[in-house]
Amino acid sequence: MAHRDRISQLPEELLLRILSSLPAKDVVITMVLSKRWKFLWTLVPTLAYDHATYQNAEGTRFSPFVYSSLLLHEAPVLETLRLKLDRESATAVDIGVWVKTAVKRSVRELDIDINSPSILTPVTLPWSLFAGGCKTLATLKLSNMTLVNASSSLPASFPSLKNLSFVKMKYPSEEFINKLLASCPVLDDLAVEQCSGDEAYGFVIDTPSLVSFDIVDHCGELCVVESNMPEIVYVNLDINYRRPWKMLSSLSSVKQLELCLTSSKEYPVGIVFHNLVHLMICTCETEWLNLLLCVLKDSPKLQGLRIEQYHNIRTGEQRPCWKEPSSVPGCVLTSLETLEWVKYEGTEDEKVAAAFIFRNARFLKKATISSSSTDPVKKLEMLKGLSFLSRCSSSCHLTFD
Repeated sequence: MAHRDRISQLPEELLLRILSSLPAKDVVITMVLSKRWKFLWTLVPTLAYDHATYQNAEGTRFSPFVYSSLLLHEAPVLETLRLKLDRESATAVDIGVWVKTAVKRSVRELDIDINSPSILTPVTLPWSLFAGGCKTLATLKLSNMTLVNASSSLPASFPSLKNLSFVKMKYPSEEFINKLLASCPVLDDLAVEQCSGDEAYGFVIDTPSLVSFDIVDHCGELCVVESNMPEIVYVNLDINYRRPWKMLSSLSSVKQLELCLTSSKEYPVGIVFHNLVHLMICTCETEWLNLLLCVLKDSPKLQGLRIEQYHNIRTGEQRPCWKEPSSVPGCVLTSLETLEWVKYEGTEDEKVAAAFIFRNARFLKKATISSSSTDPVKKLEMLKGLSFLSRCSSSCHLTFD
C-alpha cells in the first residue's frame, strides 16, 4: 500500500495552528515537504526566533535568516513575534528593523528577551522604534534592555495595549515611564522586575484600570498606590514593607488575593474586601495567623481559603501562637466552602487554628490538608491528630495527603 500523507490533507487553518507552536526555523523548513507546503509557512501567524537553536547549526547565520523569513512572511496579521536573543546575535539596528516590520504587519504580541550575561549592561533598544505607534499591539514583553528616549516628545500611543511586562529594564527617566504608562489607556496587566543593583527604594503606581497586580519585593521600602483600582481581580503581595496597609486599602475590590507580609501590626480598621472570594495566606512569617484572622474578618463573601508555606522558614524564626478571637469572622460562618492547607506540620497552634475553622465553618464542603513530610510515622500522627476535624463538620469531605 502506498504511503499517504494524511497531515497534508488537514484544513489549512489547522495546519497553521500546528505550525504556530513550532520555532520559526522548523516552520520554514516545512517548505520542502511538498507543493502544498511550499508557501504555507509564510501565512503562519506566530513567529518565534530563538538564537540558541542556531548555535550548533553549521553554516547557518541567525540574523540573515530572521531578515529573510520576515521579509517573505505574508500573513495579513502577525499575531505574535518572539525574539529570544543573546548579546552577539543581533544589534539594536537589527532589532529595530524586525520590530518595525512586525508593527507594519499589525503585530498583536511582541516578546523580546535578551539572554544577557550581565544584566548591568543591557542591550539598548531605541524607543524611536515605536515612533509611529502600534494600534494593534495588545501584549508587550521586554527583558534585559535599555529604553532610549530619542526625543523629548511623548511616547507613541498604544490604544490596545493591555499587558505590559518589563523585566530587568533600564529607563531614561521617571518622567519617561510616566508618559509611557499614560499612553496605554486600557492597560490592565503590568509586570515589573527590577534590575539587580537598582537603587530605587520605592515606587508609585497610578493605574486605576489594572485587573492583575503582582508584586514581589524583598528589598524596597514602600509602594504607594495613588488611586483605587475598582477593576482589580487578582492581587499577589509578597513584600516586606513595614506598613503595607495603605496599598491594601486601594485594592479593596479584589476577588482573588495572595498575601505574604512580614507584619500584621497596626492592621487598619475600615478595610472591607467586598468582592473577595479566594484568599491565599503564606505561613512563612511569624504573624501569619493574626493576618489571617484580620483578613477573614474583613472578607464577608470569602468562599475559598488556601493556607500554604510558600517560602522556606528562616533558621531560628519564631513561630506564631494562636490567639482565640473574641468573635468568629462572618465569612467562616456563612460563606466559606473550601479549605486547602499545604505543608501542614501539625504543630499545636496549627491544630487549634484548623479546629477553629472546622468547628465554625457551617457551609464547608471540602477540605484538603497535605504535609511536606516524607516520614510515614509523622504523617500517621498528623492523620490521628486531624481525625476529630471530620466530626466538627458533618457536611465536609476531608482529605489528608
